[in-house]
Amino acid sequence: MSESSMNRRRALTALGALSGVAITPSMASAAVVASHEPAILKAAPAFVPCLNMSTLRGHKLGFVKELETVSKAGFRSVEIWVDTLQNYLKGGGTAAEARRILGDLGIKIENAIGFAPWIISDDAARAKGLDQLKREMEQLAEVGCRRTAAPAVGATDPKGEKLDLRKVAERYRAILELGDQTGVVPHLELWGFSHNLNRLSDVMYVAIESGHPKARVLLDVYHLYKGGSSLDSLPLVGPAAIEVFHVNDYPANMPRETIVDADRVYPGDGVAPIQDILRKIKTDGKTIVLSLEVFNKGYYAQDAAVVAKTSFEKMKKMIGAV
Repeated sequence: MSESSMNRRRALTALGALSGVAITPSMASAAVVASHEPAILKAAPAFVPCLNMSTLRGHKLGFVKELETVSKAGFRSVEIWVDTLQNYLKGGGTAAEARRILGDLGIKIENAIGFAPWIISDDAARAKGLDQLKREMEQLAEVGCRRTAAPAVGATDPKGEKLDLRKVAERYRAILELGDQTGVVPHLELWGFSHNLNRLSDVMYVAIESGHPKARVLLDVYHLYKGGSSLDSLPLVGPAAIEVFHVNDYPANMPRETIVDADRVYPGDGVAPIQDILRKIKTDGKTIVLSLEVFNKGYYAQDAAVVAKTSFEKMKKMIGAV
C-alpha cells in the first residue's frame, strides 16, 4: 500500500469514528488534505508578564484579595510572598482552597519570595534555616508553586563576614537537594546591596560550582545596577539559568551607591536600559517570566486596583517593545 493510500485510510477511519456522522465526498477530501499537512504549533512567547506581590504589599490586602486584584487587572502569573501565604493558612485557609481560588481566577504562582537563612556560616542557625526552608517549600508545593527565591539572607551586612563562594556553592547545593525532595526549586537571587552575592559573577559562580542540574539564578534590573554588574555579561548566563527575571526601573540622577529598594518605579518611567537587558536574555523557543517588583510608597498610597492595572499596562508595553 502506498503512503498516500495509508494517509487516506487513516483520515477516513478517523472520520468514521464519529458516531452518526455521514462521510461526504467534501469531508473525505478535506480529511485527506489535512492528513498531509503538518501540525501548526503556536510559538512559545519569549516573555510573560507577572506581578510580584511586593508591588501591592503596602496595601495589606491578604493572600486572596491580592490574587483577586491582580486577576482583574489582567495578570495570569504572580510571585507570592511566603509570609502572606502562611498568614492565610494560619487564618483557616487550606492549600486545597487556595488551589481552587487560583484555578477560578486563572492565576499561576510562578515563584515565591521567602527569607530562610540558608547561606550563613553558623551551623546551628543554618540548620534552623534549612528546616524553615523545607517547611516553606512543602507549603508552596501544596499550592502548586514550583520555585522559590534564595537570597543571601543573614549575610548582607557590609560589616559582616565575606563568605567563601565555594562554601556558598556547597550550601546552595544542599537547598537544591531539598528542592529535589519537595519539588520546589530554589533560585539563587542577586541582591545588589548585599555584602555577598551582589554581582552577577558571584551568583553565576555559585550556581555553576554547585554542580546541580537544577541550579538557577534570579536576576533583577535594579539589583544589576545597584551591585555594579556589567550588562554585557548577561549573554554569558545562558538560556538554562534564567526562568524568572525581576523587572523595574529607576529614576535618573540616582547613583547606585545611594539608591534604595523604595526608589524603584514602573518599567518605562526611569532610565534603566530595560530593552537592552531583555534583548540580551531573550532566547528563541523559551519563555521567561518577567515579574514586576517594586516597593514604591507612592504606589502604596494609591488604590490597589489602580496600581495593579497600571502595572499590567506598563508590562504589556515593555514586552511589546522588545
